[in-house]
Amino acid sequence: MVKDSFRLTVDGVEIEAMPGQSVIEACDAAGIYIPRLCHHPDLAPAGHCRVCTCIINGRNASACVTPAAHGMVIENNTPQLTKDRRGIIEMLFVEGNHPCPYCVASGDCELQALGYRLGLVAPIQPYQWPGRKIDATHPDIYLDYDRCILCSRCIRASKMEDGKTVFGFEGRGIVMRLNLDAAGGLGETEMAAIDKAARICPVACIVIKRGAYSVPDGGRRFDITPIGSDIEAKRKESKP
Repeated sequence: MVKDSFRLTVDGVEIEAMPGQSVIEACDAAGIYIPRLCHHPDLAPAGHCRVCTCIINGRNASACVTPAAHGMVIENNTPQLTKDRRGIIEMLFVEGNHPCPYCVASGDCELQALGYRLGLVAPIQPYQWPGRKIDATHPDIYLDYDRCILCSRCIRASKMEDGKTVFGFEGRGIVMRLNLDAAGGLGETEMAAIDKAARICPVACIVIKRGAYSVPDGGRRFDITPIGSDIEAKRKESKP
């Protein structure tokens, strides 16, 4: 046991955590995968998507923004949590337009991969067909607003990693949308294809031009292994 570390329990398994870690960070380090969409290890947590919600000491809480503490009892893999997470993923699918079979991100899309992992066969909620625009004004990047899931990764990456303020949110509830700091589209912003914000989208809202389908179907990340496999591999490697 590492000095200053402490113990908590996840689905009946005792794991070691370190001071300053969130629940999701402690579980990642221990090889226990908690589904997530807005969370990214390179960004400050936001708690927007709620996919990482677990039962922590008897109450629902987002694992990405809840500090790990000694003696915590966490439920992550339960039928009800799977159902709740599947419901969130379903709503994200029907609130936008996600043509998975021919999407540029198919096999590399975290939303699609979570749908598979959580057993989402087909949405039962009515599709909203929002008909949002595509912004192709930038020479190297295009935005497909129909596929935005409002995860805020690009907002946080632009501000915290790139030192810019390219993205933000406007509106609330069902009318909330991603906006830009330039009225004339992405081409009038300071965005560059090398920016962190250009390469951190979990779906196909932000896409680098001239790179589409460079990796053929069948060879992309989640074509090969399910989402979360990289985290779960840590637990297998730690076993004697």
